[in-house]
Amino acid sequence: MKKINEEISIDSTPLAERMRARSLDEFVGQTHIVGKDSLIRRALSVNKLGSCIFYGTPGVGKTTLAYIIANSLGLEYEKLNAVSSGVADAKRVIERAKQHFELTGKSTILILDECHRWSKAQSDSVLEAVERGYITFIGTTTENPHISMTPAIVSRCRIFKFEPLTSDDIKDALIRSIKDEKRGFGKLKVQLDVEALNHFAMFSNGDLRSAYNALELAVSTTKPDRSGVISIDKKVASQCIQQPVISVDENTYYDMLSAFCKSLRGSDSDAALYYAERLIEAGCDPLLICRRLIAHASEDVGMADSNAALLAMVAMNAVKNLGLPEGNIPLAHAIIYVCEAEKSNSVVMALNKAQHDAKYNPDDNIPEHLKNHHYDIKNPPKYKYPHDFGGYVKQQYLPDKLKDKVYYEPSNNGRERGLIKKKDSKNV
Repeated sequence: MKKINEEISIDSTPLAERMRARSLDEFVGQTHIVGKDSLIRRALSVNKLGSCIFYGTPGVGKTTLAYIIANSLGLEYEKLNAVSSGVADAKRVIERAKQHFELTGKSTILILDECHRWSKAQSDSVLEAVERGYITFIGTTTENPHISMTPAIVSRCRIFKFEPLTSDDIKDALIRSIKDEKRGFGKLKVQLDVEALNHFAMFSNGDLRSAYNALELAVSTTKPDRSGVISIDKKVASQCIQQPVISVDENTYYDMLSAFCKSLRGSDSDAALYYAERLIEAGCDPLLICRRLIAHASEDVGMADSNAALLAMVAMNAVKNLGLPEGNIPLAHAIIYVCEAEKSNSVVMALNKAQHDAKYNPDDNIPEHLKNHHYDIKNPPKYKYPHDFGGYVKQQYLPDKLKDKVYYEPSNNGRERGLIKKKDSKNV
């Protein structure tokens, strides 16, 4: 077992590891998790925090926060990776943790990276140790634990969702690394121009580790001038983060994205194709265009023509597997289809109304006939099985307080024309 080591070798350790936050005050982003009056800050202030699972995209601080918690609580910690560890590894950790607990009365923190990769047997092996207090489990994962992990371990943990870091978060962290003389490049004369900084921030996709790695590569491969200055410009930045230089400024880039989205909504296939190709020519990742296309296929076309969403997904798959230029053909196909399809925003309107009631008017009084009752032949449930009535029978599904609410209202466009009469007949 070990404690967090704050003394790091500058020569051999990657910048991302050297600059890893050592306290909550150094931590980058995730203010909803570590901000003022957050649960984690309150728990650490009284030296008490139960088992947790941190999930989110790579490079957003999941493992770093686990280390900070271990350091703040002054506890021993063990680290495993679910990809390479098995039940035997878990049992060895548990045995050491048990001995430590019996000697000191303190639990051991088990930091498990990629925790969704553990099988049920592996997860179950730590349950007793967690319940007895030998182990405080902190899992980190890129997958939603409610879906990817066994319910037994999830039910014993608090779940924290990490968001991708903002461009400003990335910029602030990179600037600090250039100025930091102990852990960063403060002893070197690194000059990072604004365009290069923006490029690192924009194309790291919220992943601070990726941004650090790109900056480190840029610094280590750029020769200093006669004055010893290492100048990092946009061209160097694009090479190091493996994303092409965008040939337009940041404002124009986002303006073109906005114009593309509004052209989809406005059914102008000529304009949408132009802006998509303009973005690709400028160096935009075509998968970003695919993601926007998928979103608008449901937001602006929706139930009027559900094939639009399917075709948008096909376009993304083609771009991923074929690349450009071949993938550009099915992408253009999908763009034209989304533009020319009849439009309806009924899906997003229904979603907004349902989300509002779920958040502000919750009612968990589920109707009795919908609950998970065991069948009693003497008192059969009042639930009406729709297939016994030809596929549909009118009955209450929403809770009493919400029973008259209508979230989905079909438009008079496309396929939804036929759904209006069908929905009206259900409400008779």
